[in-house]
Amino acid sequence: MPLTMTAAEREAFLAGTHVAILSVADEPGRAPLALPVWYAYEPGGEITFITGRDSRKMALIRAAGRVSLVVQDAAPPFYRYASVEGPVVGFEDPARQEDRRALAERYLGVEDGAKYLESTMDVADMMVLTRVRPERWYTRDYTKQPG
Repeated sequence: MPLTMTAAEREAFLAGTHVAILSVADEPGRAPLALPVWYAYEPGGEITFITGRDSRKMALIRAAGRVSLVVQDAAPPFYRYASVEGPVVGFEDPARQEDRRALAERYLGVEDGAKYLESTMDVADMMVLTRVRPERWYTRDYTKQPG
């Protein structure tokens, strides 16, 4: 049995709540910048994440126009991951409060999400939502190994 995920499996896995590692090309002579991010994804849709307008990450994203994300479930012995790459297809600058709230609640729950939003209110107008269209996937699901 192949260890790759089907299209439906990989989309469902990416839609789960995982912290992603975002990678974006850096300047010549440097490795890609790779950083953890909160993200949102609905199967068949775009990947979205929020970052600071003046951050190095945002400058590189704008310059490269493409990113990749990796999400994983590292619970032994059934390791699974999905890597997805695609073009940046849009920005919302500043990110809408509804989008910030949805991400905060996705990762922290309603109560702690509200605390997070309150603690970051002073930088809210500096946050940009980035949209990425998934184009290429690479997956592995070791739960598919024979018993």
